[in-house]
Amino acid sequence: MKTEKEKKKRRKRAVVEKKDCVACGCCVKVCPKSAIHVEKGIFAVIDVEKCVGCGKCEKECPGGIITIMEIIGTSAEVMG
Repeated sequence: MKTEKEKKKRRKRAVVEKKDCVACGCCVKVCPKSAIHVEKGIFAVIDVEKCVGCGKCEKECPGGIITIMEIIGTSAEVMG
């Protein structure tokens, strides 16, 4: 029988290091799911509900500040 932890979904999602983001928008342009937007012209924000973890934004980011990470759990746990 699976434990509660094993029952939780494993998903890949993009994560932005906001303090280093220059809001160039390169990631926004390449995201196939429209999961990224630039907040107040300051930094990129990832919508974890839309992100599928494809890695296109990570490859395109000139600053290298986007990372694809494996997330275990629900979106509420990821965000909160």
